[in-house]
Amino acid sequence: MRLSRNTLALLALFLISQAVRAQDAPPGMVWIPGGSFTMGSTDPLSRPDEQPPHTVEVRGFWIDRTEVTNSQFRAFVEATGYITIAERPVDWDELKKQVPEGTPSPPEEMLQPGALVFVKPRITKGDPRPIENLSWWQWTLGANWQHPEGPDSNIDTRADHPVVHVAWPDAVAYAEWAGKRLPTEAEWEFAARGGLNHAPNTWGNEPVDPTRANTWQGLFPIMNSREDHFDGTAPVGSFPPNGYGLVDMAGNVWEWCSDLYNAGYYADRIQAERDTNPSRTGIIISNPRGPAAARDPRNPLAADSRVQRGGSFLCNDSYCASYRPAARMGCASDTGMSHVGFRCVLNAPPPPEIAPIKPLGAH
Repeated sequence: MRLSRNTLALLALFLISQAVRAQDAPPGMVWIPGGSFTMGSTDPLSRPDEQPPHTVEVRGFWIDRTEVTNSQFRAFVEATGYITIAERPVDWDELKKQVPEGTPSPPEEMLQPGALVFVKPRITKGDPRPIENLSWWQWTLGANWQHPEGPDSNIDTRADHPVVHVAWPDAVAYAEWAGKRLPTEAEWEFAARGGLNHAPNTWGNEPVDPTRANTWQGLFPIMNSREDHFDGTAPVGSFPPNGYGLVDMAGNVWEWCSDLYNAGYYADRIQAERDTNPSRTGIIISNPRGPAAARDPRNPLAADSRVQRGGSFLCNDSYCASYRPAARMGCASDTGMSHVGFRCVLNAPPPPEIAPIKPLGAH
């Protein structure tokens, strides 16, 4: 069997990443050597907020090999007594800041604890609505990380699935308890690429298929053929790792990053660099930490819209190809959803005697 260049590169990078002795690594984490890469994409599936591509360099860091699981999050809750935002009554004084002025308060029962749950729309014969106008998110009372589909569901058999219905402050609270932090979106994309600098996917140039990531097969959002064997979340590590040995950097659940979301941030920061030093010919952005303010066209009143990365089990090329490492999404930080989780990073000394890995195609 002849292996492609990208497959051979991935195998080599994975073997190098495994050279880090277990006793030198924080439990469950992988060392990502610092380096430069091209952030963003002009791939045919890309969106305007991924453009223009530009050179970014990041320092080395440790990152969780997997998304934070239900069992890991349960340990945090049991140790601290933490109550997630989805388990608290809705604060209307805060919520009304995100809706048009004059919007009336919802009924009291709708302000009880809950979260947004994906529900396949029911289509009746002759329904005139186009698919993009169908509603597949339902506010569900009693939905939270322990009851992902609502109060009648549970996670008894999902200990190794990624935790969901965590809002951004919940993820931050877990990270602080664990002595870690959330990744910047630059760190996240660098790690997700697994050393394949210019490839459109975490595994290389080949298109997505049911063996590579937990995404949606079939007609989104009404029919999932489950060729990947999953209708919702999958146990972490159900699909092959990328070149750094990280799993689920494509699909499964979206992952929170530390950055505020600004749809035009890439162009803004490139222009800011040019304004600072007009004589520079090659612009390299070092360790970006995100914009000073959010600008999210999908949620224009969300002053605290945060970046999510990686796509989810709902990604489908007909609607959302966000399993790609360059794909970005903004979401109000207080929102819990059934396809959103996270992983953490750690600032710590690198393992000894591990040479930096030069991304494939880097200059």
